[in-house]
Amino acid sequence: MGKIVLYLAISVDGYIADEQGGVSWLVGDGSEPDAPGSYPAFLDTVDAIVMGWTTYHQLVTELSPDSWPYEGRPCYVVTHRQEENQEDIFFWNGELTDLVDKLKLEHKGTVWICGGASVAGQLLKESRIDQLWLSIIPTVLGKGVRLFPEFPQELPLKLVGTEHWNGIVDLVYEKR
Repeated sequence: MGKIVLYLAISVDGYIADEQGGVSWLVGDGSEPDAPGSYPAFLDTVDAIVMGWTTYHQLVTELSPDSWPYEGRPCYVVTHRQEENQEDIFFWNGELTDLVDKLKLEHKGTVWICGGASVAGQLLKESRIDQLWLSIIPTVLGKGVRLFPEFPQELPLKLVGTEHWNGIVDLVYEKR
């Protein structure tokens, strides 16, 4: 059985994107510019990816328009749009919890919840996230897209790991 992991970068004040949805601020402080960070090792554990439409659209139009960055891994895009599936990219318009429950059973490694705030919030609310891996970027945005805009209940967490590199701090939590 796999593990459902929310792995995201956030600003110090809890935003995952600026007001325009931009992520150009996702950089460290320059103190270790060649440090690979946690992403390469994390990606090696990923068997499947889940993301919302906005994250997918930003990837294919802005961040990586010339090549799909997750080639060889099934990626499920949660959307209400009727889109044609592509190689390794599947458009899901069913219940989100049904999807992650299915993927958790089908995969032995990590099922990465890659974005965005709506997908993450729904899965946290329904207790489907096994681990939160948050990379805290050394930036205060002040406004933008919040990771947890209005969470309906308290979610007690246990810190199970930390890393730091290039001014970025990774905090890894599991539910208590």
